[in-house]
Amino acid sequence: MRWVDLKDSMKSFWNDFRREKSGMFGLLLLILLLFTALSAPFITSPDIPHKWKTYWLENPQNAPPAWINYFSSTKKAPHVIYTYHDLHITESKDQFGNTVYSFEIPYKYQYDEPVDDIVIFKLLSNASSPMDAPHISIALKRPVQNGYSRVVPLLIDEPVSSNATIQLSTNTQVRKNVINWLKQNKVNIEPTLEFQLLATMDTMRYLFSQIQPNIQDMMNKPKPLHGTYILMVNVTSKPGISVNFNNIEIVFKGRTYGIMGTDDRGRDIWIGLIWGSRVSLAIGIAVALLSVLIGIFYGVTSAYLGGWKDEFLQRINEFVASIPTLPILILLGVYFGGHIMLWQLVLLLVAFGWVGISKVARSMALQIKEQTYIEAARALGAGTGRIVFKHMVPQLLPYAFAQIALGVPGAILSEASLSFLGLGDPSQITWGQMLNEAQRAGAAVNGYWWEVIPPGLAITLVGLTFVLIGVALDKVLNPRLRRI
Repeated sequence: MRWVDLKDSMKSFWNDFRREKSGMFGLLLLILLLFTALSAPFITSPDIPHKWKTYWLENPQNAPPAWINYFSSTKKAPHVIYTYHDLHITESKDQFGNTVYSFEIPYKYQYDEPVDDIVIFKLLSNASSPMDAPHISIALKRPVQNGYSRVVPLLIDEPVSSNATIQLSTNTQVRKNVINWLKQNKVNIEPTLEFQLLATMDTMRYLFSQIQPNIQDMMNKPKPLHGTYILMVNVTSKPGISVNFNNIEIVFKGRTYGIMGTDDRGRDIWIGLIWGSRVSLAIGIAVALLSVLIGIFYGVTSAYLGGWKDEFLQRINEFVASIPTLPILILLGVYFGGHIMLWQLVLLLVAFGWVGISKVARSMALQIKEQTYIEAARALGAGTGRIVFKHMVPQLLPYAFAQIALGVPGAILSEASLSFLGLGDPSQITWGQMLNEAQRAGAAVNGYWWEVIPPGLAITLVGLTFVLIGVALDKVLNPRLRRI
């Protein structure tokens, strides 16, 4: 085919395709999905695939999206991070010649549920031994509540190693100091209950609520104390020991987080969706493309050869078609050690996915085989390969394009099904893997809908995208459908 003819053919195809509104909408969705998949390392971070395997201590666990506050009567504190640029650090000397670094962080609290935790990350020093480690003191200054002390000591002169993570909510010493502060403010705490509080207390709920004489009231019916809180931090280092605050992060872990919330490991669901699009599109397109190519070549070859060769090839086709795909994939997953790598999954899905396509391709090729130009090519001495690849297969390209688009959702659903069953590739971020982890963490039972619905909708969206494109292609490239 000459370039001019190809150019005219493509122009005619585009003019027909853009009249299909559903196809254009599907094409727009596909462009957005491809852009998201390709730009994932730049939108988020290149190390996300490795980081996804770990716990994200800087994020709250099982936190719903931040926008739920607009639809709920109970307002939950959002996630806030303070860095070095947000701090005004002063430096002084004490009577022993030690260097004292001080800074304060104001936090305006106007919600019904407080932050989940306050965590300090990346406080660095050049101390080479625990004896030389800097010491940290942390206190929280509360808004005025008449008759009660405002300053709550949380940590007092505690040694902190370089790059240690300080979690105030679960720190035993912090809990002891909070209980002692409550007692000093005449809160009645029974000894047996005090022991329970040391093990299980939600420290932040007591720090950000009004003091009540009975601890049971503070536990069961806390009243939020709105206003501006001030977190006061002092870091003391011995002479010759320097402290580096350049990378420090003070995280007020919210009860809500981001666009899509977090899972039980504190991982951002939104980031998982972005990276999952890469794997889903790669698997779907690869499986659909290879399955269609193999199916068409197999079907056309079988139809052209005819006779006993055609019968033999069709018996093979029927044998493969009779194999139940999902049970076999599950058994193979167990055989491979409980997980199927992505490249293995692609090969297995292709191995079972070409049979239906080859049947249709064979029936179409049987009609093409009887055409005059095929007889002419055979009379001129053209070989089997030339007739099949040059004269017959190109006639099936319209069907191939439509089948590639329509085959992508099935491949994506197969991968998601295996991953949901726990047989997917654990080294990759996939939407099926996210659903599997949500199911294992009891997300549906506990009402963590944000861990289940977004991956499910993402799978549905990709399926819808390729179905819209596939149906539009079928209408444009199939003259019968175009006339209907």
